[in-house]
Amino acid sequence: MLVAVFGSAAPKPGSSLYEQGLDLGRRLAEAGFSVMTGGYCGLMEAVSRGALEAGGKTIGVTCSDIDAYRPGGPNKWVQECVQTENLNKRLEVLTRQPDAFIALPGGIGTLGEITLAQNLMAVGSIPERPLILIGAEWEQIFKQFYSINHEYISKQHADMVQFAPDNAAAMLLL
Repeated sequence: MLVAVFGSAAPKPGSSLYEQGLDLGRRLAEAGFSVMTGGYCGLMEAVSRGALEAGGKTIGVTCSDIDAYRPGGPNKWVQECVQTENLNKRLEVLTRQPDAFIALPGGIGTLGEITLAQNLMAVGSIPERPLILIGAEWEQIFKQFYSINHEYISKQHADMVQFAPDNAAAMLLL
């Protein structure tokens, strides 16, 4: 089973969020999952590193747009790199190929990945699969969004997103 993990490029090695990424990657690999990330730095690196160090398979999905924006290429813990021509193609790979999605904290890129995966499931473009967001912040953001926009979002579509307080709880939802 292939699990895509979304998350911020900002966390540095040694930070608590980077350590959380390492732990999640390890847990996924130890449970027998292959890991797909955006392939770059921060949480993408941490998850890839944790998975590889635990004997798992890692895939990174990169693109020319991000390579031009933030040179440096894929992190060294990516075993297989899928290079795409632009951000849209990258997002397509990250949201269509995995069997499940997990999101750690992140910014607009992470939010875009989450909402694209949810929207693809909502319109039936991809089959429903686990979409798990880790952290109280995601739960607060999404529940507020659903509350404000409840007349436009069906309960079925809102329920496609699951929330977990930490890595251990997220693993139980896979």
